[in-house]
Amino acid sequence: MDFLDKVLEKLKDVARRVAEILLGPDMEPEMEPVPIPVRNREIYR
Repeated sequence: MDFLDKVLEKLKDVARRVAEILLGPDMEPEMEPVPIPVRNREIYR
């Protein structure tokens, strides 16, 4: 049983690491688009 307990602990550790990688806060946030000012062409007509 000691062997099975060690295997289960390792599987839990691997599952925890995978969950942290997929769902963790260490992921890079999506960059927000920067607004670019555009001249209003109607003024120049």
